[in-house]
Amino acid sequence: MLIETETTPNPATLKFLPGRTVMEAGTRDFADPEEAEASPLADALFGLGDVTGVFFGSDFISVTAAPGTDWTVLRPEVLATLLDHYSGGMPLFKPSAGNGIAVPPEEDELPLDDPADEEIVEQIKELIDTRVRPAVAGDGGDIVYRGFQRGVVYLRMQGACAGCPSSTATLKMGIEQLLKHYVPEVTEVRAAGA
Repeated sequence: MLIETETTPNPATLKFLPGRTVMEAGTRDFADPEEAEASPLADALFGLGDVTGVFFGSDFISVTAAPGTDWTVLRPEVLATLLDHYSGGMPLFKPSAGNGIAVPPEEDELPLDDPADEEIVEQIKELIDTRVRPAVAGDGGDIVYRGFQRGVVYLRMQGACAGCPSSTATLKMGIEQLLKHYVPEVTEVRAAGA
């Protein structure tokens, strides 16, 4: 089995492509070892010690390393863990993990969408799904819609995009400009917490 590795715009994150489907639907972001307990693979990756984030996309796994970690040492360990997982035919999630599709936690106080904005929200979500998410996935991450209120769109970056030095520029120069162009009611895009 050949697992390809790609760099991402986030120097702390590498994208691993096992050449097969990782997630049948949705994505899953693991920000700490406790969350990773739902997945034998994520748990094993965090067990390497220098891993601070794991993200499952449709056909890739993004791994984020702790500051100061030498990828020349960690990369072969991650590859060995992935090879062991896939060659052993292990499940991606433990049975009690609900197929592993995460509903973003509602810990932060984000505005609820106004029912009067339903049509605008649908336009925003469609643009995100068709134009933004494929590009962000190409960089080893994902973006999640979190809300719209008074012209402001709230989005959460995941995977390689979370904590990426260029994520603010991506939100402001890329996504914000795209949404403003197609949805005149959008005045700003802001990052939302986890």
